[in-house]
Amino acid sequence: MTKRLLAGCLMALTLGLALAGCGGAGSANTIVLYNGQHPQLTDALVHAFTRQTGIQVSVRTGDGIVLADQILQEGSASPADVYLTENSPELMNLEAHGLLAKLPTTVLDQIPARDDSPAGEWVGVALRVSSLAYDPARLSQSQLPTSVLQLAQPQWKGKIAIAPTDSDFPPLVGAIISTYGRSVAQRWLAGLKRNAQTYQDEEGVVAAVNRGDVAAGIVNQYYWYRLRLEVGNGAIHSKLYYFPDHDIGSIENVSGAAVLTSRTHRKAAQAFVQFIVSAAGQRILAQSYDFEYPARPRIAPNPALPPLSSISPATLSVTALGTDLAASQLIEQAGLA
Repeated sequence: MTKRLLAGCLMALTLGLALAGCGGAGSANTIVLYNGQHPQLTDALVHAFTRQTGIQVSVRTGDGIVLADQILQEGSASPADVYLTENSPELMNLEAHGLLAKLPTTVLDQIPARDDSPAGEWVGVALRVSSLAYDPARLSQSQLPTSVLQLAQPQWKGKIAIAPTDSDFPPLVGAIISTYGRSVAQRWLAGLKRNAQTYQDEEGVVAAVNRGDVAAGIVNQYYWYRLRLEVGNGAIHSKLYYFPDHDIGSIENVSGAAVLTSRTHRKAAQAFVQFIVSAAGQRILAQSYDFEYPARPRIAPNPALPPLSSISPATLSVTALGTDLAASQLIEQAGLA
């Protein structure tokens, strides 16, 4: 899927938005879902929800940032009942514009408060961790960086791959801004501009590393696991590395869901959100080949994944991570978008 950054108020830079299953506005027994999550996972959740409740879900799938921009443009006329996306900044941006409805505590209480909207307007669904895919034939363990900031140093010239227009990249930049400040983030992006090979998306990054085209690449961890599933263990020539000591390079990000204020099918929309954070919905996520971590406690993730406690990722509050607007601006200013 092509993912593009937004300028200003998340204006899409993609040439187009492919929407699957467009349909019209929801009928009395149908809700419209703007889906920025991976379609295979969402399809499984939708089918299980419909079987349980009889409520139909018309799914429009696209990049999460692009869909958020579409909701901003549609405003109160948006046909969306529910918005599901990969990263919290899109949700925080819509929340700031007053486009999300309050969720009942019966929904919010399913997930730890740290992974929910501070205002109670969206709920965490899944967790993922930024990481480094690397080629062990080109980089030894001792050569791996201890901080993501080191990737801007001259010794990494030509050795690192990034996907700066992938919607998973701005949250990492936002985490650097929040942790170290804007000027550090600017210098880091300038170093990446000099050092990095760029790809359209993180699927392209992890595939390039696995082919041996580049020594290492910044990706969310699930892309590596999906590639391994796709090509088989025998064709995996790369490894996955998590930055140590809670370095911001391995930031834990939250995927979430919200109900829009613009629609009248509030109860059905809330029922869908409640289902995907319920034990049943979270087990579907855990048992899928999405390779994200369930946000609900005591739901074991896909057994291929290491426990989050063994990774010890960096964590930031969703408020500290913000809306991606500053990150997107810096990425563009660096000439990476």
